[in-house]
Amino acid sequence: MAGKKAPPAPVKDAAEDIGIEDLTPEELAGAKPPRFGSKQKIIAAAGALLLLGGGGGVALLMSGGEKPGADKHEEKASAEEEAEGEGEAEGGELPLVDVPAMIVNMRTAGGQPRYLKIRFMIEARSSAKVEPLKAKLPAIIDSYQPFLRELRPEDLSGSAAVFRIKEELLSRATAAVGSGMVKDILIQDLVQQ
Repeated sequence: MAGKKAPPAPVKDAAEDIGIEDLTPEELAGAKPPRFGSKQKIIAAAGALLLLGGGGGVALLMSGGEKPGADKHEEKASAEEEAEGEGEAEGGELPLVDVPAMIVNMRTAGGQPRYLKIRFMIEARSSAKVEPLKAKLPAIIDSYQPFLRELRPEDLSGSAAVFRIKEELLSRATAAVGSGMVKDILIQDLVQQ
């Protein structure tokens, strides 16, 4: 009998596998159905993963998304700026150029008169660049006029409005005087009437 195989074991009925054949009809009627089906479990697990992934993404965005080595890079860049004579002026003061307050008409859909008053300062890259910036201030103001006059009241709503205006003023100042002269725009007042 070494060459013959044993016949396969008889296949059990599904009811025998789970022990249902021993239950009475009353016990079967009182049995609870499973709480969750397999599809519901898969959907719940996928939803939980999406929720955790989304929460992790939001946490990363809220923390600035900086990599651990970013601080070292910033320290190196600031050390290089100080070596080049850039950064704060003597006595810890920032190299600032005060821009006179600007009042411009704003575009409105209804033709109602609306005005924007903005007062800001331009931060130079170094104290040596303050005087050249002051000399080119009329060109900088001239580059700001068309942009500010095209603003609508809707453009100034929300917390991101100040950031957008700062970025636009910075890019226009850089275009007017050349790169490497303007470091930042510091908005002091932004009022619309």
